[in-house]
Amino acid sequence: MALIDTYGRRINYLRLSVTDRCNMRCCYCMPAQGVAKLEHKEMLSYEELYRVSAACVAQGIEKIRVTGGEPLVRRGLVDFLGRLSALPGLKELVLTTNGLLLEELARPLKEAGVARLNISLDSLQPETFARITRGADLNRVLAGIEAAEQAGFGPLKINMVVMRGVNDQEILDFAALTLEKPFTVRFIEYMPTLKDEGWGAQSMPGSEILAAIGERYPLLPLVSSEMAGPARNYKIQGASGAIGIITPVSGHFCESCNRIRITATGRVRGCLFSDQGTELKPLLASGDPEALEQTLRRIVTQKPGRHHIAEEGAEQSVVNMSRIGG
Repeated sequence: MALIDTYGRRINYLRLSVTDRCNMRCCYCMPAQGVAKLEHKEMLSYEELYRVSAACVAQGIEKIRVTGGEPLVRRGLVDFLGRLSALPGLKELVLTTNGLLLEELARPLKEAGVARLNISLDSLQPETFARITRGADLNRVLAGIEAAEQAGFGPLKINMVVMRGVNDQEILDFAALTLEKPFTVRFIEYMPTLKDEGWGAQSMPGSEILAAIGERYPLLPLVSSEMAGPARNYKIQGASGAIGIITPVSGHFCESCNRIRITATGRVRGCLFSDQGTELKPLLASGDPEALEQTLRRIVTQKPGRHHIAEEGAEQSVVNMSRIGG
C-alpha cells in the first residue's frame, strides 16, 4: 500500500516524537524561560506509540525517525525501539539525538535495531556550544559521537543549524569533518520557529553556505535516495564523507516532502509549519484500527502543498519543536 497526497507526493516517512523533555535548552528551539512540560499522562504510552506506528507502516510508511525533545531521556526507550524495529514492513528505523547520553546508550541502540543516527551539533567551540545550548557540555557530545562510531553506526549524520554572527565562522571547520571521517555534515538554515523578532538577520541562506564551502573545497553533487530527507547533498572531492544543505527558508523543499509527524501527545500533522492536525488519543482509546488508519490517510490527503514561513505577513504560530520533533 502507498500513501499518495493530492500533489502526487509519496508519503513514506514518519517523524515520531516520544517526549517533549530535553536535557538542552537550545536558543532556537525554546525560549530562555523554557517551556511548560507535559504531564506524563498527556504523552502517548509506548503501547500507544507502537499501535500508531504499526498503523502507519500498514498504510505505507517505510521509515520512522524517533525524535523528541531528546528521545534518549525517556525511560524504557531502548526496549521500545527494539520492538519498533521488528515491525513487519518497516524498512528503516533511525533516531535523532543531541548526543549527551549517547556515550552510554550507543551500543544498546545499535543492538535494538536502530539503523542510523542524526546528531545535533551546532558548534565545535566549547564556549559557543554552551551559549547556544544554554550550558551543555560539548565534550559529552563528542564522546557520544565516538561511542556511536565504535558501536558500528555509520555513516553518522551531524546536523548544524547555521546562525549568522553566532556559529557561521565554523562552517569550514564542520565541512572539514567529512575529509577523514565518513560523516554526512548537514548545514540547516535557521528557521523562525519561535517567531523571534529579527530572525532573518541570523538566517544564512543555503546558497551562501554552499558558496563559502565551495570557495575552499571543490564540491561534487550527489544523488539522494528515495527515503532520504530534504538535504541537497555534495561531496568534497576526495573526502570520506558528504555535505548536505537543508534550505527550509530560502529554497523550501516542499515539492518533494515525503513525511508526516506525530507529536509526543499524539497529534498527527502533515507539515511542521501547519496548525492543521488531528488528535489520535481518542481514536486509540476507541480501539478502532480502521478509524485510525482512515485518519492517517486523511492527514496525508490534507497535507499542504508548501509552507509560507518566509513570506511577509504570513500567519504562523510559534512552533514548539520540543513537542513536535522538528
